[in-house]
Amino acid sequence: MSVHSHSIVAPQLFAFEQPFALQNGDTLPRFDLAVETYGTLNPAADNAVLICHALSGDHHVAGRHHPDDKYPGWWDNMVGAGKPIDTDKFFVVGLNNLGGCAGSTGPLSRNPATGTPYGADFPFVTVPDWVRTQALLADRLGIARWAAVVGGSLGGMQALQWTLAFPERVRHALVIASSPRLSAQNIAFNDVARQAIITDPDFHEGHYTRRHTLPQRGLRIARMMGHITYLAEHGLGHKFGRQRKHPHYQYHYGSEFEVESYLRHQGDKFSARFDANTYLLMTKALDYFDPAAEHGHDLQKALAHVRADFFVASFSSDWRFAPSRSHELVRALIGARKNVRYIEVPSQHGHDAFLMEDAPYINAVRAYMHNITVSPAAPS
Repeated sequence: MSVHSHSIVAPQLFAFEQPFALQNGDTLPRFDLAVETYGTLNPAADNAVLICHALSGDHHVAGRHHPDDKYPGWWDNMVGAGKPIDTDKFFVVGLNNLGGCAGSTGPLSRNPATGTPYGADFPFVTVPDWVRTQALLADRLGIARWAAVVGGSLGGMQALQWTLAFPERVRHALVIASSPRLSAQNIAFNDVARQAIITDPDFHEGHYTRRHTLPQRGLRIARMMGHITYLAEHGLGHKFGRQRKHPHYQYHYGSEFEVESYLRHQGDKFSARFDANTYLLMTKALDYFDPAAEHGHDLQKALAHVRADFFVASFSSDWRFAPSRSHELVRALIGARKNVRYIEVPSQHGHDAFLMEDAPYINAVRAYMHNITVSPAAPS
């Protein structure tokens, strides 16, 4: 079945009842993953594409959940019939990562040991943990090898980790607006965001649900600060400039400039839908990711056993995951004699460009995916 922007899709919940050992030494007794699929798995099961989400993403990648749904999935411009990741050709899988707040087991889930939500007791998770749960999902779906694993930002880290942890199970990896490790500046931004949440009086050491409160003020500030870093200065200035709501200064600390109103609106929306503990976990997983560390900080050596071909994309105005971070990955892949195609896209959209429709980027993804070979579909 093809997926168009107006197509109605339904999430599925996959239960994994076996204990799952995490990288930090803790073990979850069981877990669920929220999943959406698009298109049809062919008889050879060689047309499957995994979409890995970024910090605030989830399993709802494309389509709509009901006829009155105002908003399609977060990558609806990329995934669907006739789109760059074409669901007439590929069977596409999106999931909400372990530790998420959109249906997968996470801090809001019931802790079997206590019967109450995990809250701050939910263990730390890492990118390698996520990839291992995704491998269990692939097994459940009958997918021995992905045609491609695709992700932007934190999703790109997962795509890279797939090629390292399961080299025989990935044919192509699309790593977009991402990095093989965070810079010190990125780690600093993440910590400021976490401190905004942790110091909110309603945080209660992560057990706010027990107190029937939400640390929305802290999460709102964290999102406002983060959102600034996802945008380019030129694009933000072009959109808002120094426009004010009133012709004269109001001499107060309310929302006076249009950019202030925009950021506060974004913070309000996010804090109403996202879980603070999940935000803390996701940003920490970003900080910890550094696959070269266990190879003497030699990324080329870490990539020695990778089998996948790579597509790497960066964006000129992305200062959160700057093109230099992609250059580092591309140089290491070339040094390790791996096949890699790289595009640096001129864009005014900053880090969020991987979600946008800059024509060179969209066309490059479309061309790369078009050249991935798959077996014929089953006769209709």
